Amino acid sequence: MQEQSITPPTAERIAATLSSLNIHYVRLPNPTPAIIRSFSYTNTSLLLSIPNGFLPSLASNRSVALRWLYSHVLPFYPRSKISLISVGNDAVVSDFGPFLLPAIRNLHLSLLDLGIRRIAVSTTFSFVNAVTTPFPPSSATFQEPLGELILRPLLQFLRDTNSSFLVNLYPYNMYRINAEIPLGFALFQDHPFNYRDDLLTGVRYKNLFEMMVDAVVTSLAVAGHEGLPLIVAETGWPSAGWDATEVDATPLYAEMYLKGLVAHLKSGAGSPLRKDGVAEAYIFELVDQEGKPGTGKNWGILYANMSNKYNLQFFGGSERIGVFLVPISWLLLLVLGLLMG
Repeated sequence: MQEQSITPPTAERIAATLSSLNIHYVRLPNPTPAIIRSFSYTNTSLLLSIPNGFLPSLASNRSVALRWLYSHVLPFYPRSKISLISVGNDAVVSDFGPFLLPAIRNLHLSLLDLGIRRIAVSTTFSFVNAVTTPFPPSSATFQEPLGELILRPLLQFLRDTNSSFLVNLYPYNMYRINAEIPLGFALFQDHPFNYRDDLLTGVRYKNLFEMMVDAVVTSLAVAGHEGLPLIVAETGWPSAGWDATEVDATPLYAEMYLKGLVAHLKSGAGSPLRKDGVAEAYIFELVDQEGKPGTGKNWGILYANMSNKYNLQFFGGSERIGVFLVPISWLLLLVLGLLMG
């Protein structure tokens, strides 16, 4: 087994790695000004994420939103190519839910006050917490009362401001909780019986990823916002699990999933209900770390010492590749930003 370094990689080494992998899109959770500055003049597009804990203050006082922008955006934009700010992550199912839309609106209005109109504002949802009855996809809707109380006005805001719907989408998690899903279907394997039919529409699905994407598309359509751009903010497959129950968290299956995902996105085939595909897809993550509690230990496409774990080719065609950086420890979440069309 390859020995993993415990020394966090330097900013310079990260930049060199991103360049070698042709990664041009980066997602930064709770970014520091220094990290945002490090991407100046790099032609790397940044998606900034603001943690849930900031929502109450952002919602209650617009001056807080202005101060955040003065420290994180105004000194660096447009030299640092900030394209989108996600306010909160799966906040709607937490105590921060009531603060979500006011916080987003305050940040958007503050951007306009500063004369910045090309940075979109949104938030990130979790597939399992936002979508109900996902199978078959044609039956999917947003969870209630989530849909009426928060999502509908938020979706209208996204449409009015030309923003996108962001969702964390993990076939690995859906496979683990649904015994009827074949492993090959979750791993993009092309076998004669690796498909599932939506009996209500007659649509045939060849992998779990596109099935989950169409569940979100259907939910958006039911809510009256079918045309909103869709960004997969997180997806991936772990190469090791927390305990013996995660028997499918292996390097082999992780590589199969990632290669299948990249091939699917590169093909431009999209999904049956979203022919042009998702706007971007962010792979969790670049470098192995302690992982996400309860789901798996090692999600990185690189070992902790930044050496290659898999033989993956991300570039070519219209793909953009990015990464999610955890500022305090310089741990990373790989983002494959695939812009279709």
